[in-house]
Amino acid sequence: MDMSLKQKLAKLPASPGVYFHKNAAGEIIYVGKAAVLKNRVRQYFQNGRKDTKTAALVAEIADTDWIVVDSELDALFLEAEMIKRYMPKWNILLRDDKTVSYVRIDMKSEVPYVSFTRNPVDDKATYVGPFYGKSAVEKAVRILRRVFPYYDKPYTGKKTLNTDLGLTPGIEIGKTTPKDYKRNLRKLIRYLEGDRETLLKELEKTMKSAAKNGDFELAAEARDQLFGLKELKRKIVFSDKEFLDISSDQALKELQEILGLAEPPRRIEGYDISHQSGKDTVGSMVVFINGAAARSEYRKFKIRTSTNDDLKSLREMIERRMKHSEWERPDLILVDGGVNQVKAVSEIVGDIPVIGRDKSGNHSRNAKVALVIPKVPNRGGPEPGKARSSAETPVATGVSDAPRGWKLLGLPSSSHIAHLIARVDEEAHRFAITYHSLLKRKNMLK
Repeated sequence: MDMSLKQKLAKLPASPGVYFHKNAAGEIIYVGKAAVLKNRVRQYFQNGRKDTKTAALVAEIADTDWIVVDSELDALFLEAEMIKRYMPKWNILLRDDKTVSYVRIDMKSEVPYVSFTRNPVDDKATYVGPFYGKSAVEKAVRILRRVFPYYDKPYTGKKTLNTDLGLTPGIEIGKTTPKDYKRNLRKLIRYLEGDRETLLKELEKTMKSAAKNGDFELAAEARDQLFGLKELKRKIVFSDKEFLDISSDQALKELQEILGLAEPPRRIEGYDISHQSGKDTVGSMVVFINGAAARSEYRKFKIRTSTNDDLKSLREMIERRMKHSEWERPDLILVDGGVNQVKAVSEIVGDIPVIGRDKSGNHSRNAKVALVIPKVPNRGGPEPGKARSSAETPVATGVSDAPRGWKLLGLPSSSHIAHLIARVDEEAHRFAITYHSLLKRKNMLK
């Protein structure tokens, strides 16, 4: 083992977190989670019998970085996001599909039940995930069952031990109705998807409003759920705002450097347009908070102008988004397109930084990452484009054919920022395509 790596490993904390193994070129080749970083990461380098694949991985490790989080479950969710962002080759080579899990809830059913699966299918059920750690996810959902009781098997109408323990909603004994049960299941889904802070505020508002109106049964239910979730936060910290130290995300720091921002961009919004020859035109807005997807913040737009003009559709979507003052203001906006798209959005959003990813129509994951950046006054950070990452590869290289007043930056595919930009852009495109396909199917059935 290299002496510098050995010295680095000696500093590993006895805390939960996510670790990143890198090769000699600085490329992330494996992402993992740990309840105790010190113990888990050091295991890779201890003498002892290893299977062939693990031995090959260890032989390739030249450096290791890590991010400390507040709980094992925070590590679980962060690991899933980082694997999606970097797609490390050894996560694919070593992956055991039995450890990948989704939470499945069929809200179309009269009395839904909660289950876990490795293979989501297109059956109209709600799937939350994937999560890389089946047992940890099941444990989290079991704990949440105390706050949001649910059925874990198809409903039979018969009383069970779980009924007596208060772990089912109690439809079988007349304690609640299927309608109210589904209402609480939607809260469970929102909590798992990340909409936790908003949910807590809504429960507090419901509790006070119901008490004022004399609906003491609803007020008591909201109170119990509110207090139950607050108590859970001591055991499981799910909040996107809390689980990741923003200064630890190398990609966000690189974005700060490139754009000359005073702080790393906490909230990034990505936008895309989808249609078929101008029909069923839709727009998507995806949100990444502290570098991780915040799916509860995603929004979709049915374009009212319904034209084949992507630029006009993008303008409409951004104008409608900016009218929602109740939505948190973005620190950075990423659009699919070049100078024209960035210019159009910048005219609407004022001083919010806007950049574009120019792919020339290539939406594949392997498309080159080239950023279109307007030359704007410095926003309190380092001079844009001048600062450099500590990584061995440069953050960006200029492209000579940039229009006057603009910068076109080509990003090395191995850079942290390229992976983040590609991840946000890919999510925006996927979300737009999904909504467009849904709208198309509905219109075909009319």
